[in-house]
Amino acid sequence: MIDSQASAVPQPPGTTPLEPSPGAELPKVSARYIWLMVLAQFGVFTAFITPLAISLSVRVAALAPGHEQYLGYITGAGAAAVVVAGPLLGVLSDRTRTRLGRRRPFMIVGTLVGIVSLAVMATAPSVLLLGAGWVLAQLSWGQALGALTNSQADRLPESQRGKVAGLAGFGTLVAPVLGVTLAGGFVGDPLLLFLVPGVIGAVLVMLFVFLVHEPDSRGMTFSDPLTIRTLGRKYVFDPRRYPDYSWAWVSRFLFYFGLTLNTTFIAFFLASRLGVGVQEVAGTMAALSGLGVLATSAGALSGGFLSDRLRRRRVFVLVAGIIYALGAVVMALSSTLPLLFAGSLITSIALGMFSAVDQALVLDVLPERESEAGRFMGIIGFATSVPQSVAPLVAPAFLAIGATATEKNYSLLFFVAAACTVLSGLMVLRVKSVR
Repeated sequence: MIDSQASAVPQPPGTTPLEPSPGAELPKVSARYIWLMVLAQFGVFTAFITPLAISLSVRVAALAPGHEQYLGYITGAGAAAVVVAGPLLGVLSDRTRTRLGRRRPFMIVGTLVGIVSLAVMATAPSVLLLGAGWVLAQLSWGQALGALTNSQADRLPESQRGKVAGLAGFGTLVAPVLGVTLAGGFVGDPLLLFLVPGVIGAVLVMLFVFLVHEPDSRGMTFSDPLTIRTLGRKYVFDPRRYPDYSWAWVSRFLFYFGLTLNTTFIAFFLASRLGVGVQEVAGTMAALSGLGVLATSAGALSGGFLSDRLRRRRVFVLVAGIIYALGAVVMALSSTLPLLFAGSLITSIALGMFSAVDQALVLDVLPERESEAGRFMGIIGFATSVPQSVAPLVAPAFLAIGATATEKNYSLLFFVAAACTVLSGLMVLRVKSVR
């Protein structure tokens, strides 16, 4: 059940503590934990990203031909729901007291509801119900993924965080490729189109649930009662109390703001630089995406493993920000396809490195790990979701500066993106507790 009142005291003698006392080094997790974690995250992304990549588009085209804009409304509503619910579900996970522990119930419920959401989308008779199914999918599969991430916060020692982030990052990049490939064979059958990737995801998450033990959490207690007022306060934190976490939050926000500026209008940018129509760059986009998966995977694996081996995080985040900026500048100044490809691949390598090492760094500086890991992991999610929502609204202002009748100022937009990622790397240097 959810514990809404009591005080934070040690567990009774004879019970297994959820983790060592504050400041103690967590014991290394087994290879089985790592690979089951990677497979579980791979499964969630197979189930969850496939609709976003293709299945939703197929259903929108079938239910509302000629109204592609509905896809944007649906995905926007799902993203907004996650922003609102993320910290709430994180807090509830922190306070869940069951024999199964506090994370596994959210994996189980999230996965089961996730399957239902996919069935709803597959059989939806209207765009409105399709949108409701996607919102439910965002909340359910997102919570299963959140519980897996919270498990990492509970269990991973500093020496393994980069490695696991790199492997998980690689898995989540490959998962959509598998999902889209599978979906291609089921385009004519909406139920299989949604449920085949979903079943793969459910099986892999359940493997983690049943094969990875989590201590009984029924002995956990907390100092503050969980009321609507105190819950509202869980959505914010005092930067003065947690300065390293705050700088990590700002660093992630700036990087993803720059990333979103660089990627949102990429199809229009390519069409402008190549002198063709937007509809003619689909092949170029596909080639960039395929090569980008390889480059991002290389960045994630190398950055994650090296940051663990060298016991350094900040320098990798700084280097990732600078490399991303270099790629964005190359793209901004290029007018030929080879240079455009080179710039894009440079940014992909940097994205992989940043995503893996930054995730490890956030786990290193996570406040109140013993009692509120889910809450603070939910709040750090804002540093990704908010810039992804705001940057596309700000971008047209930069595109309009010095624009001509035939071309918008994509160069300026990419220069601003580069500045944001460099600032991201500089901000992480303010983190003092992590090297």
